[in-house]
Amino acid sequence: MTQAPKDIDALIDLMARLPGLGPRSARRAVLHLIKKRGQLLNPLAEALTTVGTTARECLNCGNIGTSDLCGICESEKRNVGQICVVEDVADLWAMERSGVFKGRYHVLGGTLSALDDIGPEELRIPKLRDRITTENITEVILALGATIDGQTTAHYIADELRGIEVTSLAQGVPVGGELDYLDDGTITAALNARKAL
Repeated sequence: MTQAPKDIDALIDLMARLPGLGPRSARRAVLHLIKKRGQLLNPLAEALTTVGTTARECLNCGNIGTSDLCGICESEKRNVGQICVVEDVADLWAMERSGVFKGRYHVLGGTLSALDDIGPEELRIPKLRDRITTENITEVILALGATIDGQTTAHYIADELRGIEVTSLAQGVPVGGELDYLDDGTITAALNARKAL
């Protein structure tokens, strides 16, 4: 059995580190990219280089964009009185796919976890407190996963933000579910049926 050249093996190894890809899937993907070099591999390499140099975290909300403030934070059409708090950028994008939320977002960058030694200071919770004051926020919607860590984080934030309306997604989000895996209809139903904490 012959081995692939080192540079191809290195690419397979890197691809295998991506979520949802193991060594076999990565090997198949790399072989497909090589076979379709002009249509896929070269444009992909260019796109990766471009994104690697231009992508940055929004200084305000934590979304990913190409400037210091993302398009959502810069938009004057968004409802400035509401902030939807999500765990990760993938969750923000899932909410945006549904098209139902017209406010602004705040990406925490994870959830509280005693096992992983992740406390409020490791997340963007202090920045959330600052935004509530400076942006005149009237409602904080907690759109965190129905996991133990997600619910612990939601309760912590609700306790920290006493005196402001704090709601959470309601029906439609299954226990143990994560927003990125939900369909648009489920996200819409959950957002519309949110409840106070």
